[in-house]
Amino acid sequence: MYRVKTFISGLSKSQTLGILLQRTCASVQTVSDRTQTTNSFLNGSSSVYTESMYEAWLQDPSSVHKSWDAYFRHGEFASPSQLAPHAQSSTSVDTYKQSQEYYHVQSLIRSYQERGHHYADLDPLGINDHTFSNMGIELAYSHFNFGEKDLDRKFYLPDDSVTYIGGEEKTLTLREIIRRLENIYCKHIGIEYTHINNEEQTRWIREKFETPRIREFSREEKHVTLARLVRSQRFEEFLSTKWTSEKRFGLEGCEALIPGMKTVIDRSTEFGVESFIIGMPHRGRLNVLANVCRKPLENIFCQFDSKLNEEDEGSGDVKYHLGMSHHRLNRVTNKEIKVAVVANPSHLEAVGPVAQGKTRHEQECVGDHEGKRVMSILLHGDAAFSGQGVVYETLHLSDLPAFTTHGTIHIVVNNQVGFTTDPRFSRSSPYPTDVGRVINAPIFHVNADYPEEVVYVCKVAAEWRATFGKDVVVDLVCYRRNGHNENDNPYVTQPIMYKAIEKQQPVMEKYADELVNSGVVTKEDYKNEIEKYDQICKKAYDDSKGILVNKNSEWLDSPWGDFFVNKDQMKVAPTGIPEDVVQKLGIQSSSVPKDLKIHSSLNRVLKARMKMIEDRTVDWALGETIAYMSLLIDGYPVRLSGQDVERGTFSHRHHVIHDQMVDKKTFCPLNNLDGLFEGKKPAPYTVCNSSLSEYAVLGFEVGFSQVDPNCLVLWEAQFGDFANTAQPIIDQFISCGQDKWVRQLGLVLLLPHGYEGMGPEHSSARLERFLQMSNDDPSQELKFGDDFAMQQLHDSNWFVCNISTPANYFHAIRRQILLPFRRPLVNMSPKAILRLPEARSSFDELIGDTEFQRIIPETGVASENPKGVQKLVFCTGKVYYEIAKIRKVVEREHQVAVVRVEQISPFPYDLIRDEIAKYPNASISWVQEEHKNMGAFQYVEPRLRHLLNNMGRDDKVKYEGRFPAASTAAGNKQLHEQELDAFMSNVCNPDFY
Repeated sequence: MYRVKTFISGLSKSQTLGILLQRTCASVQTVSDRTQTTNSFLNGSSSVYTESMYEAWLQDPSSVHKSWDAYFRHGEFASPSQLAPHAQSSTSVDTYKQSQEYYHVQSLIRSYQERGHHYADLDPLGINDHTFSNMGIELAYSHFNFGEKDLDRKFYLPDDSVTYIGGEEKTLTLREIIRRLENIYCKHIGIEYTHINNEEQTRWIREKFETPRIREFSREEKHVTLARLVRSQRFEEFLSTKWTSEKRFGLEGCEALIPGMKTVIDRSTEFGVESFIIGMPHRGRLNVLANVCRKPLENIFCQFDSKLNEEDEGSGDVKYHLGMSHHRLNRVTNKEIKVAVVANPSHLEAVGPVAQGKTRHEQECVGDHEGKRVMSILLHGDAAFSGQGVVYETLHLSDLPAFTTHGTIHIVVNNQVGFTTDPRFSRSSPYPTDVGRVINAPIFHVNADYPEEVVYVCKVAAEWRATFGKDVVVDLVCYRRNGHNENDNPYVTQPIMYKAIEKQQPVMEKYADELVNSGVVTKEDYKNEIEKYDQICKKAYDDSKGILVNKNSEWLDSPWGDFFVNKDQMKVAPTGIPEDVVQKLGIQSSSVPKDLKIHSSLNRVLKARMKMIEDRTVDWALGETIAYMSLLIDGYPVRLSGQDVERGTFSHRHHVIHDQMVDKKTFCPLNNLDGLFEGKKPAPYTVCNSSLSEYAVLGFEVGFSQVDPNCLVLWEAQFGDFANTAQPIIDQFISCGQDKWVRQLGLVLLLPHGYEGMGPEHSSARLERFLQMSNDDPSQELKFGDDFAMQQLHDSNWFVCNISTPANYFHAIRRQILLPFRRPLVNMSPKAILRLPEARSSFDELIGDTEFQRIIPETGVASENPKGVQKLVFCTGKVYYEIAKIRKVVEREHQVAVVRVEQISPFPYDLIRDEIAKYPNASISWVQEEHKNMGAFQYVEPRLRHLLNNMGRDDKVKYEGRFPAASTAAGNKQLHEQELDAFMSNVCNPDFY
């Protein structure tokens, strides 16, 4: 097909052909003057003229008009004499016919390349609608004006910019052209790649599949493939024999996954990859652990023992959710590699972004900036890949600078059913993998009953990633021999499918028969391979009986080495820093290079920061920045991600400063700390605006934080209200990861929260949900001692805070890194108080032996005469400043004491006990701006009551705040103010109780 992009790129194929034929098939003219080469392309009128232009262009491209140069350079010109080998006539009629035939051959080839996958024989059960024998008219040669008489005629082939099917041959008969195209595109591999908008990449794929004999296997490769199939199938058969009624979510029906995955690892190892991170669902997980990761079989088998004792605290998890990390020798390349499988919940696809984040951080830790040493492999189910939105979110991280892992290999185990739902009811797209098209990923569909095709496709996928650093999708079209699990009866909902499955010969047996019949292996070889692996399983089974204790720590996907060695779990290093360090860091954070032209409003912000430093004060943004910088100069990397975090949702942070005159010229003060302190090499700071995603991005940061406990990782929601779109990550990984998988995390969640009249979706981070998931007991036995606070932190699943001062946030951030263990921190970040003058902190609160305050007690005049205080108000967060303002207006500062609970969970019983005891004559209230059924009240009230009982008091805790509601906040600003006034008017009234 001719393509003249410069002149007629907007025309259809038929229009393009018509125009070109007008130029090449008109009446013959004699070109008598070489100077005619300067004529425009559109002035050409004959094939002779066109050929003369082509000859001149070959000798010197500058000798012809620029339009001809563009035509020959980009238009895939072929002179009429080249179009068919038997062309003898020079008449315009013959030339027209030859041009048409050449165009039709090329169109036929292109049609197979674009549409052949729709007619490939992909279903091992043979029950789907599209089969090779039911080929549509779009691939029929008659559709391209060829008849049966043309099948044995020879035609010139287009060059390798179009196809590689000829190899060294320049001509082929039409019959042979079709045969080769059918074998490439319509047999057991379906190739989707023409949607990719990069010519180099599409040509690369064509070469990998179209080159003659490129997919031939050696005897050695066939032997290896069979041996791996034997291990895959016999492992499942061994489990089914020993534990007939146990759920294990076996791989039966897709045994070819194991040789496919091992091929990916083998080939990638040849390219230099040393570490593989695997994210996968439950189906086939035990098989992957055994035969891909080579986890000792006895450690897998012992998980089936219901009497196994747990060595570690926590709930643990089912065996098909557990992760692991294992170093082993790759026998193909003789290189040492690490294979890790990330622990996952049953929430399908949630593990995908987690594995990506883990991969990215491992790459950074080894200086792998191109993904040459560390890579990820993600396994998916067909229904989940098309049905779960987090797949789309995760795919769109693939090319983002701060999130890319430089190519992921996605393998879809396509059961052709989702639990009990047929594909026609579970997706609207032709394939479950169509979502991969949005990122220009090639998609290779393959019939999983043909193991050599599976292995070849996986080999190409590994080569694709190594060559281009891009994602690729392998769709293993298979079946599920059992139901959703081994105890499920699939005949109830898929009777036709399972009648076909019942008759289906296992792929191991089918492939073994093929190799025996072709003389590649003998029956004896095959039997010996089976017997050898069976003996391995039997020995491991016997050894597993001697394992009496389950060590969850042996199932960690990211072990932290000696992080916990020689650390006193009840001691935390001081979080205060010297004043000269505060001063230097503050000045650095407020300075920009002289050649950077910054926005006038930002100039005012930086000047205001300099003024604060002179006054020895910090606001929220400056306190946060100094906290990060103080960690960086001590060698702790910091990563902050989320929507708009570089500037900050509320335009307060400004960690990336943009030049107003030069595009993409930016400055980050936190990455310019070299030389600031002698002898210190600062760690890198990453601050990155993310895609508009919560689920995938938060999952990514969870994975990122798993790798190195000495790296502070923070994720900030644009508004805390939007964090609930990432709820599966919060519920399944962050809140309970340690309980299930002994997986400690130091991740920080910053969730802007506060009622300011901005409506139901810009007010609440749902504090109550995080408190509900806290694991402390509201009626626990209270034993106060020197280690009470540290013991609480150690025993908690996370820390939930609503911090109200920059200094306290500074200490909370530093505490995250300086603790001898790791727990997530969830903070209800401020909005209104970011710029509130009353919410600033003095340098005195950052330096010396200062530390994080779990509560901030009353420090005003009420504390000077505690017996005269009639009302003790406990609150948390921003509402304190509103209470303080009202209290001053109504002149109740002597009678009402206000205590801020900065760390709500774990609940600071010891400090609150001291405050209650300090004001013996005061009634006790809890004040919050949230509705009564929300916020902290439902968490705080039983704990306050328990504490009062422990103190021998029977006081009731009065609630003061908004009434219960279904919506988080009023949508009307006036109604918001009315609600606030209604409960705030009584807060400072000692008689109101």
